[in-house]
Amino acid sequence: MSNTRVLTASEVAAHASRESCWIIVHGKVYDVTDFLDEHPGGSKIILKYAGKDATEAYEPIHPPDAITTNLPKEKHLGAIDASTLVKVVKEVTPEEKRRQALMAARPPLDNVLNMHDFENVAKMVLPEKAWAYYSSASDDEITLRENRMAYQRVWFRPRILRDVSSVDWSTTILGQKSSLPLYISATALGKLGHPDGELCLTKAAANHGVIQMIATLASCSFDDIIDAAAPGQTFFLQLYVNRDREITKKYVQHAERRGVKGLFITVDAPQLGRREKDMRMKFVDDDAGAEVQKGQEVKKDQGVARAISSFIDPSLSWKDIPWFKSITKVPIILKGIATGEDAILAYEAGVQGIVLSNHGGRQLDTSRSGLEVLVEVTTALRRRGYFPDPKFEIYVDGGVRRASDVLKAIALGAKAVGVGRPFLYAFCAYGQEGVERAIQLFRDEFEMNMRLLGARTIDEIVPEMVDASSLSAHTVLTPDDKLFSNTYQPLSLAKFKEAKL
Repeated sequence: MSNTRVLTASEVAAHASRESCWIIVHGKVYDVTDFLDEHPGGSKIILKYAGKDATEAYEPIHPPDAITTNLPKEKHLGAIDASTLVKVVKEVTPEEKRRQALMAARPPLDNVLNMHDFENVAKMVLPEKAWAYYSSASDDEITLRENRMAYQRVWFRPRILRDVSSVDWSTTILGQKSSLPLYISATALGKLGHPDGELCLTKAAANHGVIQMIATLASCSFDDIIDAAAPGQTFFLQLYVNRDREITKKYVQHAERRGVKGLFITVDAPQLGRREKDMRMKFVDDDAGAEVQKGQEVKKDQGVARAISSFIDPSLSWKDIPWFKSITKVPIILKGIATGEDAILAYEAGVQGIVLSNHGGRQLDTSRSGLEVLVEVTTALRRRGYFPDPKFEIYVDGGVRRASDVLKAIALGAKAVGVGRPFLYAFCAYGQEGVERAIQLFRDEFEMNMRLLGARTIDEIVPEMVDASSLSAHTVLTPDDKLFSNTYQPLSLAKFKEAKL
């Protein structure tokens, strides 16, 4: 059947069963009958939209080309005649009304003073499913919290009486200029939280000279993000490796042709962790479509994360590194290193860098923070004579909320730091302007902290400026000063406008 055919809404509506299931996505009609049982999120969600326009449900949780990539060409039936579609008046639920009221009552952007404020606003204004997906971590979420607490076990040793009238926190990352010693780390499914999705990051990053890492599972297509870029804007690519290596090869080589400057291969996700906040959201769905699935095994507890990621290859191993080096000249970085032993193997494999990461606490719970692993890794590499090496850079991600966190990581040997959720929450709460505000807040904090630390450039952030002796002591307690505690007024988060509530 030619995909130039134009179909009417009534023709599509006639195919609304398990035996013959057509759906409309972005103005095109697809026959997904044979794909029902293969769909990672289960057949139930597709059958809910059988014979209907599924675009609104599809768009936030799929890369734009997911359906065209996964369905054979003969299942692409043609275009829908838009004039035949009945405009559905969407019922605004009480929950949505409340969310809209909260959006209207958001704190003014000038009142947002730190990354925690962005997270607090995002938590209030995001749909429940989006918040569950973004904020969730694996199992008991111990590593999620440890990522943050680790930075609080490292203490500064500031130097004084240095001329810090001028301080410069710019740097290079993989040889690419960056106005900050951090990059925007990859986070998936931006459109769950904002209609413009990852484009909010792209435009803000362009205005401030910050490097953006594009996620394999971005809601916006790779090309849409690149097309929205400013001339000369720098991008990295985060890669989940597909079981079908030909798909991976085409994706990587296309990214290279379009100017991506670094390939960050995620190596800590042979299977997704159990992110229970996200998984529970499957139980919130109504039972539409359940009748036609009698006798079918339906997994309701997989969540958004599982639904979008079943293509990831669990067989990925060290033996694949030469293959990656054969298909691209872009610098290769392994994202998800968690031990000194694997850092040594990465160096000896000839890659250009590593990210010490536990996937934002979303994979193996009670794995250590990237900051703690950093001390082990630099020690192990130094023993072999592998560190420092300007051709091998070390990055850290997870838990960063302040410029002071970044400076601690740099002092301990990191070249730069990846920041994911804070920028995600910034655009979920305030769009592109939120990301620009977040970048400005980081800039202000870098200026203050570097002056107080006695460092005029990033190169002057040295190991002697921090005390990390308690970093690996996970049960360290600091004495509670009762008098101070009784008089101390805790910091507060940005306030919502009560009058609008």
